[in-house]
Amino acid sequence: MTTAPDLPPPPGTGLPYGFGVELDGQVHRSRDGRLLLGGSPPRLLRMTAKAALLLDGGRFTVTDRTTAALARRLLDAGAAHPRPPAHPPGRATVVIPVRDRADLLDRLLAALRADPQTEDLPLLVVDDGSRNPAPVAEAARKHGARLLVHPHNRGPAAARNTGLRHAHTPYVAFCDSDVRPEAGWLAPLLAQFADPAVALAAPRIVAVPVPGPGRLDRYEEVRSPLDMGAREGPVVPLSALAYVPSATIVVRRSAVGSGFAPTMRVAEDVDLCHRLHAAGWRLRYVPQSRVGHRHRTDLRSWLAQRAGYGTGAADLALRHPGQVPPLYSAPWSLAACALLLRGGPAPTAAAAALTAASAVRLTRRMPDADAPVRAGTLLSLAALRGTAEQLLRCATRHHWPLAVAAAACSSRARYVLLAAAVAEGLADHRRSGAALDPLTYTAIRRLDDLAYGWGVWQGAWRRRTTAPLVPRIARSRPAKGRRGAARTPFAESAHQPHTNLARQQ
Repeated sequence: MTTAPDLPPPPGTGLPYGFGVELDGQVHRSRDGRLLLGGSPPRLLRMTAKAALLLDGGRFTVTDRTTAALARRLLDAGAAHPRPPAHPPGRATVVIPVRDRADLLDRLLAALRADPQTEDLPLLVVDDGSRNPAPVAEAARKHGARLLVHPHNRGPAAARNTGLRHAHTPYVAFCDSDVRPEAGWLAPLLAQFADPAVALAAPRIVAVPVPGPGRLDRYEEVRSPLDMGAREGPVVPLSALAYVPSATIVVRRSAVGSGFAPTMRVAEDVDLCHRLHAAGWRLRYVPQSRVGHRHRTDLRSWLAQRAGYGTGAADLALRHPGQVPPLYSAPWSLAACALLLRGGPAPTAAAAALTAASAVRLTRRMPDADAPVRAGTLLSLAALRGTAEQLLRCATRHHWPLAVAAAACSSRARYVLLAAAVAEGLADHRRSGAALDPLTYTAIRRLDDLAYGWGVWQGAWRRRTTAPLVPRIARSRPAKGRRGAARTPFAESAHQPHTNLARQQ
């Protein structure tokens, strides 16, 4: 299949003086401050005494080469977040791909012109083969936007690329026509580019309030695939924040080359995230910046959208082997879950033994923790739980056709599948805080998964590949220095087993 050209690497990764970093609130510190556990993916970080002192207040500012090296290490590990200088580093052009939907375009352009941060920015509207182009042209003229036209529909990726080619500012903001940016949305995103290694920054996409919301509206408020949550962080494959959607993003024009893969009609945003990461660029998710979006809530179009998203999994798996698996787990936790599913005293005892062995290994790797045995045990149990949750999701999402086939042949499999479908839905309802009763929420979640999984299988069939259905087994990284540590002047690190559920597209 055709792949997009490789992207250029960042010219440098050194952070400027005055650049601040703040420790992530979910990072656990030992009492002496020299051992950190957290980040994305989770890992151990060992600090020198000087670094521990510097981090006592939870944040510090880059003042020399050594503090710059520590800041870079913490940012790349996801253990800290950037607090760049207040002044944005440059101007941006806003590119808006659209096909018909002139009313939505008009609202977006009006909102951009009403925001002091974007009122005088260049606006490029790319009409991607509208069936009725006159209203689109009128909306662009009304708000002083430049109009670029595709005579025929070529897809959102190609439309964004056309805008990218005609932009002449250092940064380009892509906004879909159905978004409504909140006032002040752009400055926090542009501020991220004070880090010379950042290529992309993305806001949080939230639901636009609607009068008299229905069941799907309430579900989308908490489970839209466009909303990546309230926690900021780096965008890293195989982590809890593996991609960001292109409904609204800001990119460094020099970093993205020719832009999105033009042949991809879906998942082109995920592909761009992976290509930028592979080239060595950093990507940031900034939920402080918020952009509204009117989600689809008509059942038929909603299901079609979910299935459409699923079809992109095959292309992604072929373009980025091993980077978008339906399940990513350590071998011991996968074996332990399989034993627990089998049931019985002997398999349960074997699963307990595997978990205990993992706890012992982890305990030996962090003898300087405040309570090494407790920490090792809790981390192993968290890894086991994470794998169990991923298996539940696979059974009800990516692999539900296989699960249903197994249930048709085995009463035990039917019981396990039904229990998994209900338990996962109820647990997620509790986490989400949705304004829906638990059973309605669970039913909608199962429809969500069925549609997405059906799309995955459709895409796999069209591409004649099983790649999007194949799990990935986590392997230990080769040792580098003491205890596999990657060193900086202030810190060394050791990766921990994958314990977080990676978000699936």
